[in-house]
Amino acid sequence: MKVCVFGAGNMGARIAEVFLTNGHDVTMIDIKQEFCDRGVKTITNDLSFMVKKEKMTEDRKNELLAGLKTSVDRKAAADADFVMEVILERMDLKKDLLKELDEICPAHTIFATNTSALSPTELAASVKRSDKVIGCHFFNPAQIMKLVEVTRAIQTSDETFKTAFDLMASLGKTPVSVQEGPGFVVNRILIPMMNEAMGIVADGIASPADIDIAMQLGAGMKSGPLHTADLVGHDVNLAIMETLYRETGDPKYRPHPLMRKMVRAGWLGVKTGKGFFEYDEYGKEIVK
Repeated sequence: MKVCVFGAGNMGARIAEVFLTNGHDVTMIDIKQEFCDRGVKTITNDLSFMVKKEKMTEDRKNELLAGLKTSVDRKAAADADFVMEVILERMDLKKDLLKELDEICPAHTIFATNTSALSPTELAASVKRSDKVIGCHFFNPAQIMKLVEVTRAIQTSDETFKTAFDLMASLGKTPVSVQEGPGFVVNRILIPMMNEAMGIVADGIASPADIDIAMQLGAGMKSGPLHTADLVGHDVNLAIMETLYRETGDPKYRPHPLMRKMVRAGWLGVKTGKGFFEYDEYGKEIVK
């Protein structure tokens, strides 16, 4: 299957890596070549780590990288069978992309969005092939996390759903069937919990480290809510909370002011090296 991934950032590159390592022809597209190059570097580093751990040979790594294509031209998706949209979490940008691809791609091409909380139904309504639009929400880091939320738009056909669901399973993922709703399943539960943890920090009740330890040992979490929030990225967390609040009108989904403050400061978490904790260039926490 020919797969085209739009977006070469952390998630886009890792999703491209998942398809690539499972035998698919992959083209990764972004608006600047430097973004594509950065995505290739991310994938190269991951594969080099696999070689170091003796889970992959050097020859296999080089073979995979040789098969990865990049482009800054959206027309490179003209022969794609499956498109993964992994661009900024903005409905206007996603609609503009899918509208253009609707004219470029063959009639059979499925458009999948990795959106964390935006409406696949609204996206589907922006294109002629609305029955071929579906949500395939991977989790960070995509090359490791097993879950994919396969989310139906109201227009999604049974054929499109089955194709996407089976494809995700073939990638070694565990897909779950989700009907569209604000935040889907995981983020509707997880992001408000992170928001509440931020409120505990702001109220001076406990430190970020102690909050995470409490939730790990007291609630069985593998990673505490604030480390997880740093990993997801506070810009993404804020966008999801705003979507939940806007869609439901429920004040329990109102983003905490501390979340907004951190986004304004550029303290987005792992990807900027600073959030509630500090991180090195490889995303490992710097312990002081």
